[in-house]
Order: sequence, then structure tokens, then C-alpha cells
Amino acid sequence: MIPHAHIKDAFIAAVPIILGYVAIGVPCGILCNEIGLNALQVFILSALFYSGAGQFMIPNLYLTATPLSSIIASVSLVNTRQMLYSASLAPECQSSSKLLSFFFAATVTDESYGVSIAKFKEGEWSVDRGLMVNLFSQTSWALSNVAGVLVGSVLDIPLPIASFAMTSIFICLLFTQKLSAANVIAAAFAMIGVFVCKLLGFAGAAIIIGALAGVACAFAYLMVRDGRRRS
Repeated sequence: MIPHAHIKDAFIAAVPIILGYVAIGVPCGILCNEIGLNALQVFILSALFYSGAGQFMIPNLYLTATPLSSIIASVSLVNTRQMLYSASLAPECQSSSKLLSFFFAATVTDESYGVSIAKFKEGEWSVDRGLMVNLFSQTSWALSNVAGVLVGSVLDIPLPIASFAMTSIFICLLFTQKLSAANVIAAAFAMIGVFVCKLLGFAGAAIIIGALAGVACAFAYLMVRDGRRRS
């Protein structure tokens, strides 16, 4: 049983995430409505497949007639970062039960990860508080998506406006990264990769190829730089 004080601490920490999820969850729900998903289906999707970027990608890629295999590959690649989040939180879970640690790791996202990492560094934080932050955030995300479906079924909102929410997320993620040569190289070559793929007619695989190209170029740069420093 999670103490009431821990739940209160978690809710206060989760409020900024909740407000942000409302702002981007509604457009995501509108997009899901455009591909024929109803409120119940979107709620189940949000509860079982808890990935804001992934859920935005699915309707966007579907509406551009992207092959199913490319959608699965693109979404899977984007979500691999979740494993890194969970792994980095493992040391904080050593004194907690395996079941609690499992649900904590399974429900972490970009925003809740940032909150928990900061709180663990400050001290006076625990895995159960982190789990409650995740659950408060996930609940707001799921309900915001449902609200978006309901809004989209009643109002005729231009699809490009709703679709731009996905682009804005990646722009925000890009500009919140540490300004380093490796990050600049990764972003530049990812954009070049996507552009070249679209020129060659590989629109379906453009995202995944561009992302891999950006990561590979940044990794190659780091290897060359570190090699020069050792010599």
C-alpha cells in the first residue's frame, strides 16, 4: 500500500506533466479519430501502448499510406529509448520489490523519467512515488486522447493543424538537447537522410533510415574524436 503522503508528493511532481499531456493528448486523439479509432479503442491503446511519440506516429504514418512494416519498425525504433530509461533507473530500484520495480520501469516516459531522475538526485524520493508520477501522467494522457477523439468526432478541425503537434514535439525535444557536436551531427544527418529517402521515393522508410543515419554519423564522429584524443 502506497502511503497517502507519497501519493500527494507524486501528484505535485506530476502536475506539469499532466498539463503538458493535455495539450498534446487532445491533438493525438483527433488524429486517431481520423483513422477510424473510437474512444474506447484509443483509451485501450493509450493504456497498453504508453508512448506519446509512438501514438502520434501511428496515425500520421497511416494517413500517408506508409506500409505496416515500416510503421512497426519506425515506432519500435523510437521506443527503444524506454529500455535505456529503465536501465538507468535500475540502481534506484534495488531496495524495492520486483513487482513494484517492474511496473515503475514499464510505465516510465521521457517526462516522468526526467522528474524521477531529478527527484532521486535531490533525495527523499522513492520508487513508489516514481510509479505514482508515471500513473498520474499515463491517466492524463489516456483521458486527453479520449477527449481528442470526442472533439474530433464533433468538430471539423483541419488535419494539418493536429498533425503539426507531432512535429512540434520533436522540435521541442531537439532544442532541449545539450548543444554538442555529436547532437548537431545526429540531427543534421537525420534530416538529410529523410530528405534523400523522400527524393528517391522511399517515403515509407524515410523516418527509420534518417534516424539510423543520424545516429550512425554521430557515433562515427565520437569514435574518431575519442581515437584522436587517445593518440
